[in-house]
Amino acid sequence: MVQGTSSSVGKSVLAAALCRIFTQDGYSVSPFKSQNMSLNSHVTTEGHEMGRAQVLQAQASRKAPHVSMNPILLKPTTDQKSQVIVMGKAVKNMKASDYFRYKHELKDLIVSAYGDLSERSDIMVIEGAGSPAEINLRADDIVNMGFAEMVDAPVILVADIDRGGVFASIYGTVMLLEEAERNRIKGVIINKFRGDPSLLTSGIEELERLIRIPVLGVIPFFSLDLDEEDSAMDLMHFRKDEDPKLDIAVIRVPHLSNFTDFQPLSALKEVSLRFVGLHEEIGHPDLIILPGTKSTMEDLQKMKESGMDERVLRSQKAGTPIMGICGGYQMLGERICDSYGVETDRLETEGLGLLRMETRFEEEKKTFLVEGISPFGEAKISGYEIHMGESRHKVKYSPLLTLTKRSNEEVHPLEEGVMDREQGIFGTYVHGIFENAGFTRSLLDYLCTRKGISPLEETITDYWDHREKELDKLAQIVREHTDMEKIYAILAEN
Repeated sequence: MVQGTSSSVGKSVLAAALCRIFTQDGYSVSPFKSQNMSLNSHVTTEGHEMGRAQVLQAQASRKAPHVSMNPILLKPTTDQKSQVIVMGKAVKNMKASDYFRYKHELKDLIVSAYGDLSERSDIMVIEGAGSPAEINLRADDIVNMGFAEMVDAPVILVADIDRGGVFASIYGTVMLLEEAERNRIKGVIINKFRGDPSLLTSGIEELERLIRIPVLGVIPFFSLDLDEEDSAMDLMHFRKDEDPKLDIAVIRVPHLSNFTDFQPLSALKEVSLRFVGLHEEIGHPDLIILPGTKSTMEDLQKMKESGMDERVLRSQKAGTPIMGICGGYQMLGERICDSYGVETDRLETEGLGLLRMETRFEEEKKTFLVEGISPFGEAKISGYEIHMGESRHKVKYSPLLTLTKRSNEEVHPLEEGVMDREQGIFGTYVHGIFENAGFTRSLLDYLCTRKGISPLEETITDYWDHREKELDKLAQIVREHTDMEKIYAILAEN
């Protein structure tokens, strides 16, 4: 089990690295995280929703993601509430106090999901959440030391030296644990180090003397294009070349979800991808994207209060294309209705009015893997849908996509989304659309033509292949800077 001294220390990525290393070494590996809190989710072949980090770890293990890898997903809807998703299906929105009472009922389910995977795996790589030293949560823990005890897993503790105070954070974490919990930690990894590791030698030796736990490695700071959790995302990591051919602006709404939709764009050298806060000026981008959001109506209201809605509309009127994804697509319409109180007590709110469309929220969430084609360049596409709303057009629009499969089931050609090339308005419910090289190339070519410049020169590949190469690079970095013999010895002892 990989635990951390705090959130954002690199647990998810290190767990993915171990999954790939063990898989490369010939073992059948499965990732697992009993409870994940994230607005960044994905859909399995069966139509179940799970955390994106475990999807990445599944790819690192060269396995199809399965909801058993992440049986509980919490998606924050407000500062006080989260949507609780159990085995891939939304149960209901709960306050933290209600969930803490409810999660006692989930222990058997978590252990069962873990057991099903472990029976089919040589090695399980478990990821913790936050810190095991949250002593106020110890009694009801099902995701850190509490779960490690349930399945008798040895623990590797990860700490982030880049944020400073690494020795204190490691020592403090260990000392706040009970003796049985301390004994479960078999090694420490220091992550995100910049500089000469020999400068750490004396500190590591003293730390090992104090905590009586070996340091297994010092991982250098690196930059790879891999999916991250919400809490770990630094929006400034997206590339801003000095002289890009295209400038794409994503409106940074408060409850932005599935931000990994945009990582394929950030990987392109000739594209500047930037996130614009609600109180910032948009500038003069070549495309504005309204992203997915867990709270569409509330984020739309925040856009209006900040004046961002007017700035977006002015840009569109001046000729800037607009693209909405999921919640952002819903915002493009005339009205959003919530008669069931799915998101808010407000019955309806006016949209931006760029599309003759009305969206109504429904009680049941739609979660599908999808395949199809886009008339935009006749490109094949695959992706996934996660939404509560159903959008109805009042006039006939050209579809952005034509779907032929939903969650592995053949469907009659189903028109999806909106494509208005002349007005420069596009919308879709499909997440992951930019991972499809053909679609992304067609869209960027359209933007270049509209701008009056030559197409991008660089090659655009399907993002799945790109991520595979990045995972191999990640595995090599961790192999080179971690004592894998000791990690295998820890596994053997278990």
